[in-house]
Amino acid sequence: MLHATVTASQKRIAFRAGLSSGSLQRAPGAFNPLSAKLIEQQGFEGVYVSGAVLSAELGLPDIGLTTITEVAGRSQQIARVTALPALVDADTGFGEPMNAARTVQLLEDAGVAGLHLEDQVNPKRCGHLDGKDVVERDVAVRRIKAAVAARRDPDFVIAARTDAAGVHGLDDAIDRAKAYVDAGADLIFPEAMRTPSDFERIRAAVDVPILANMTEFGKSELIDARTLDSLGVNLVIYPVTGLRLAMKAVEDGLRVIADDGTQESLLDRMQHRRDLYELLDYSDYNEFDENIFNFRV
Repeated sequence: MLHATVTASQKRIAFRAGLSSGSLQRAPGAFNPLSAKLIEQQGFEGVYVSGAVLSAELGLPDIGLTTITEVAGRSQQIARVTALPALVDADTGFGEPMNAARTVQLLEDAGVAGLHLEDQVNPKRCGHLDGKDVVERDVAVRRIKAAVAARRDPDFVIAARTDAAGVHGLDDAIDRAKAYVDAGADLIFPEAMRTPSDFERIRAAVDVPILANMTEFGKSELIDARTLDSLGVNLVIYPVTGLRLAMKAVEDGLRVIADDGTQESLLDRMQHRRDLYELLDYSDYNEFDENIFNFRV
């Protein structure tokens, strides 16, 4: 009630334990705190906070227009309501290496379990669009080193994302991944991998956990969780899936209301009031209120 009883420190320890467990950890994207509660209810191991989703929520394209203040605020709201560890998309760190260092500390304060920093040129582009570019390897290494140096909680996970495969090819992405591990990255996120064999090559190249981004309508083949697990992938994210499902349902529903003048035919597609109240722990709030304010003047 009000917030998760699991502390940020406990979530970070659990996140690291999951990454080293040998079992694939699954983290769907939460597009708001309520959806994070639903992700937990459905038995997933983690929650992902997508930069693309946060941008879309604000009516903006995913081209680096959001600020660290907006990202940290939304991340804190999501982390507050769930016992699951949250991994946050921190884009390029919102500026120079010093900005990346501040980003780490702000997201630590937000209560999340970790973040990932990418090696794109700032302002960045969606990782599954053409026309993106990456910074020189030493620039990206400085970002990672600054983030690691700024970390106060040693259990806070710092992941390094490389977009180099779509720019210079997989060999460069592998070389960068190795350099980022040497710089202190705890987790490698190779963006826009196309096939299972791409993940096999990344897995063979580094000795830290790796992440698979299973986003729809992009450059990656959608690989099922069992196959990812067999490939040695440690964490899979579904960053925009929930938002896409929700927006399509809302679009279809609004069209019905516009055409029919009533939502009557949509009732069986809606989350029932009782299910929403259960997800919100409504009865616990009511009990708390009655126990505290149990007098009359």
